[in-house]
Amino acid sequence: MTPRELLWELVSTPSVSGGESDAAGVLVDYFEDAGRNAWLDDAGNVRAPGDDGVLLTSHIDTVPGHIDVREERATSETPQGDGETVVRELWGRGSVDATGPLAAMAAASVATGASFAGVVEEETTSSGARHLVEDRTEPDAVVNGEPSGWDAVTLGYRGFLTGTYTVATESAHSSRPDPNAVQHAVAWTERVQSAFDDDDPVFESVTVKPVDFDGGLAEDGRSVTATVETQFRLPPGTTASDVRAAVADCTEVGAVAWSDDSVPPVMVSPRTTVAGALRAGIRDAGGDPAHLRKTGTSDANLYAAAWDCPVATYGPGDSALDHAPDERIDLADFDRGVDVLTTTAQRLCTS
Repeated sequence: MTPRELLWELVSTPSVSGGESDAAGVLVDYFEDAGRNAWLDDAGNVRAPGDDGVLLTSHIDTVPGHIDVREERATSETPQGDGETVVRELWGRGSVDATGPLAAMAAASVATGASFAGVVEEETTSSGARHLVEDRTEPDAVVNGEPSGWDAVTLGYRGFLTGTYTVATESAHSSRPDPNAVQHAVAWTERVQSAFDDDDPVFESVTVKPVDFDGGLAEDGRSVTATVETQFRLPPGTTASDVRAAVADCTEVGAVAWSDDSVPPVMVSPRTTVAGALRAGIRDAGGDPAHLRKTGTSDANLYAAAWDCPVATYGPGDSALDHAPDERIDLADFDRGVDVLTTTAQRLCTS
């Protein structure tokens, strides 16, 4: 099976978080057909051990949302901006985030003998990555698979924290001026957002994002309740404790329950061996490498926190299309991504 065939097969196989088993089976078959030992661990991750000079790892799961899997031709400006060229694109959920990087890593692992892991539930709980760092020995280096564009290396991600605010008030006629629970919840949200407002760039700021709101008269009619689930993105230098303390100062009534699966931010040096190997791979493929800082969060945060080895993130695909209804990947860029990862692994593998 060629790398493109593997990509098509994986994109065609639904793998929403919690339902990755069929796609995991595709990966196991791919490695076994190449003569590599591969299996599913207790978390549902695909494990294909090899040369631990570098661990190539990406996530199997995608967000929900069906997109018909198809190949289309499109026009794109030339790099010099002096005309247009025809490109071939593969459409489908996960083609960018992160099935494209996943397939490229699997192909590079087979080509070089590098260790590989395809992990589950990155889009929800990161249970696969959490299990991986507890269950295996530390590799010499990690390349985490997320879309960076084929000619860029991602060095930084913000951290992640979730808090759920709840409040209840006694029921009363709506003509009374005293605030009810819904008003308290709205006011709390505004205070918290104001507490973190600043003029810093997004990557260097705490982002407050309410993602779920529920409120109204309780079933027994005796109280009004409200609940706000809120996600926080943390820049390097800010801890979960910092955010919890700031939110406590904003919480005059009600209470906040914090998740216990926070993810720390990460910002790594561009001078590590893994970043250098990726840049060399990009140059060998004809690119001019760039460095990125992402405003989201990835499993790279967990690997960098758990292991004392160099970590960088790389993968073909335009991250502007992550989770989008028109998610698609340029197949020529995918091919370049395979080449970059193959060169990177060849430089880092020890045998």
